This record gives sequence, C-alpha cells and structure tokens, in this order.
Amino acid sequence: MTGVEFLASFLATGELHGLRVGSTLAEVDRALRHPFVDVVGEEGAWLRRDYGLVEFAFNPKPDPGPGPGPEWVVATATIQLHRLAPDDGPARSWARSTGVGFPRYTSWEELRDALSRTHGVPELKVTDQGGFLQYRAASSHVSVLVVDDGDEERGDRVGHGDVWSLDLWAPLRTGR
Repeated sequence: MTGVEFLASFLATGELHGLRVGSTLAEVDRALRHPFVDVVGEEGAWLRRDYGLVEFAFNPKPDPGPGPGPEWVVATATIQLHRLAPDDGPARSWARSTGVGFPRYTSWEELRDALSRTHGVPELKVTDQGGFLQYRAASSHVSVLVVDDGDEERGDRVGHGDVWSLDLWAPLRTGR
C-alpha cells in the first residue's frame, strides 16, 4: 500500500493499522512489529510510545482491575510525516515492517486526490493555525496539518503545501 492511500484511509476511518482511540497497548504490540521508544510520565500518569514515524500517547484505563500495573489505552496517535524530509531511513524501515511505503514528502494535493477515491470521506473543517492549515474531520477524529507558508521550500524540511502530520484524537466526552 502506498503512504498516501494509507493516509486517506486513516483520515476516513480513524484507524491506523486497525488501531483507534481506546485500543490497548497489547493490541498495539500485536499490530506493529517495529522498533520503538517508551517514555512514562511521572507517577505513571501517561505513556508515550514513539515508533519514529508514528507516535502514540496512552492513558491508564480507568479501573483496570487486578494486575501488576495500569492497562494502557490509546488516547492519541500522530503520523509525523515531517520526520521523513531530512532522511528516508525511517520511511524504508516503516515500509519493511508494515508494508506501507512513504515518500519523503506528501503534498496535501496528493492526499486530497487519494481521498477522492476513498470510501467514506469525511467532511473537513479548515482552520488557519498560523503557518499551517488544519483540516479536521469530526467524524473520524483525525486532523491534518498542512504547511501554509509560501517561503517554506522542500529540502530537509517539508515545504509549502506539504502535509506536516495527521493526528487522531479522542472525542470529547460529555458528562451526565
């Protein structure tokens, strides 16, 4: 699968290799066979797992029941496309372990084109984020940050019109 097809599917479904907000750490371990670094917050308040291209943030599951520690569940996930611009090594490594190949740069135009061929394309709300445009899909809980600075050129950084990252977030809960 190409990177842009993968991104279009993620934006439409809110799923990243079958994982979504609420997936457990064990489910992430089964879905991704890729090197990572874990960082645990003070007093175990949170866990961040960085796979290089993809980063997950976990919160402890409320009332995990008996066991040696908290059961971690996905709170957010970010595809950090901007990390590919200076070096294609992370993209090659990701392709070997997941079968998804990314180029050094992905333009918003390419992603929009892939979305036009994707089932279940969500409505996108666009906001200016000061040097970035954010395209937010409320139905899938995914947002896309696109570089919106005419002076930014491709090189060791992504350029104008390139996708910086895609973020999956937890829906807001309303109290009862």
